Amino acid sequence: MDTIKLSIVTPTGSIFNGDVKTVTLPGKEGEFGVLPGHSSLVSTLSVGVIVIEKIDSTEAVAINWGHVKVDEKSVDVLVDGAIALTGGKDSEISKNIEAAKELVNSVKDSKVSMAAVEAKINSFA
Repeated sequence: MDTIKLSIVTPTGSIFNGDVKTVTLPGKEGEFGVLPGHSSLVSTLSVGVIVIEKIDSTEAVAINWGHVKVDEKSVDVLVDGAIALTGGKDSEISKNIEAAKELVNSVKDSKVSMAAVEAKINSFA
């Protein structure tokens, strides 16, 4: 099975680094998916949730804003703030979901529906 290398980095360090089947990103003009062999592009990211489809599981990361560089073999995401929504114990996930809600609500962007972002965050609860 083909995979693509995904790296998500914040100013405080790496949030995710590994091979994935696909990744869905919250672009400034709307969500878009990236598969192995994707055309090269650079995009601004908006507040939202990055959904990571690994070979055996799905993970999610809430972000406030950032940039992504995509090429055929890798996806490099640089974000200002990010919180993992999956992985770890249930109590850690609950704390992370609350922190993610605070993170996305700290962004004042009239083009983004905060209700939609919060609904996506809650879907990982």
